[in-house]
Order: sequence, then C-alpha cells, then structure tokens
Amino acid sequence: MTELQHVSFTFPGGVTALKDVSAVFPEGRVTAVLGPNGAGKTTLFKCMLGLCPGHTGYILHDGTDLRTFSPAMLAQKIAYIPQQGGRHSGLTLRDFVTLGSVRTLSLTGVPGPRQREAADRAIRALSLEPLERRPVKDLSGGERQLALIARALCQQSDVLLMDEPDASLDPAHAGRVLSAAGMLAEQGHTVILSTHRPEYAARYAADVLLLKAGAVLAHGKTAEIMTGERLSGLYGTEIRVTDVGGELFIR
Repeated sequence: MTELQHVSFTFPGGVTALKDVSAVFPEGRVTAVLGPNGAGKTTLFKCMLGLCPGHTGYILHDGTDLRTFSPAMLAQKIAYIPQQGGRHSGLTLRDFVTLGSVRTLSLTGVPGPRQREAADRAIRALSLEPLERRPVKDLSGGERQLALIARALCQQSDVLLMDEPDASLDPAHAGRVLSAAGMLAEQGHTVILSTHRPEYAARYAADVLLLKAGAVLAHGKTAEIMTGERLSGLYGTEIRVTDVGGELFIR
C-alpha cells in the first residue's frame, strides 16, 4: 500500500502547490487523480518520485518513508509513465521496452537473459508482439503509450504512476490504454493515473482523488465520490452524473 500523510509542498518562489494532502492507494486498484490545470496533480507525482525533496509530511510505501530509499530502491517501488514519451525514438519497441530493466543491468550494461525475459513478459502482457520489431517513432500515439507501459512493467516496480495516459488519444486508443491499466491492477500493481476526463475515471478507476488548488476535495471509491455536485465544484462548471445500473454517465 502507498500512502500520503499530510503532504505539502511550496516552490522556492513561495507558491504552494500541495496543501496537507492525505490519501491511501491500495494495491490491486486503479486510482484516478482528477483536477483542473494547476490543481497539483503533476507536483504530487513529482513528490512521489522523489523530485520535490522539500515536501513536508510523509509518502509511505508499505509503511516506509520513500525519502529513506536510494534512487535504485525507489525505482524498484515506483515506475513513471509520462505522456507520449518515445515520440522520437528510433529504437524498436522491444529494445525500448528492455530499457525499463536498466537498473538490473550488470556493469557491462548489456541486457542478458534476465532482462530479455522481463521484456518478453511485458510485451506479452500488453499483446504487443506484432509491433516489437517496429521503431517506436513509427507507432501511433496509443501504441507508444502501451510501449511506455510495457517499459514500466519491465522495471518490475510495485506502483505505476501514469501521467495523463489518455492525452491526445482518440476514444478507442484511450480505452485500450486504460483497460491495460486495469489489467495491471488486477495483477497486483498499484496504478495511479491523472486525467482531465472524469468519464474515463468513472469507467476505469476503482478510486478517485479530487484535487483543487493543491488540496483534497474528496477521496474514496469512485461510485461514492463522483457526484455532479463535487465535479461541478471541482471544475467550476456544471457537470451532471447519472447512475444507470451501477454505471456512471457524465455530461
């Protein structure tokens, strides 16, 4: 389990990005982080990745403060999946995915059987075998996003942080990427993703964390938290949520 306890962060210029954020991210579940631009989503991810060492409060993984981990140890715990990375990579998908195992390489820096096996598992998990010999730069946006997820899987981390994995994707590709996130959660990973699309959170996330101006507006199970009143207050515009047989429809 990954847990935030009263996490706050202020940039050197005096701008406070996070204010007393507390949340629990259980393993085996997808949590969507929702909020308008400037809500603190990216800063929260940076804190969890050890990139904002000045934060106050605690970020715990299985009860241990992440600030006590070395970079190599942190990589064992948390993998980061950015938006549309690999756009200019001439590497084949297989080589790109294998890079995820860089922390396990020997001093020679040459992938061995262990790294190739990890890449095989990641590629199979996301059904990317037909694409494994193609250059990443030639893949579609959705295919590149799946390649990024496979590379993170190759890192063999417990927690997967996904920064707007649906950004710039059409609904079909976004659905495939977010379905993959759900599959990884079912395999025991803790998946935390940010998105600007509350309808995707309603469909694919078991839990949601609503951030507004750096503070927690609400956190908990999606079906209980995603109400029209809360979402309207979060985004400053009218949003209607309709529950039809346990499925949420947002407009």
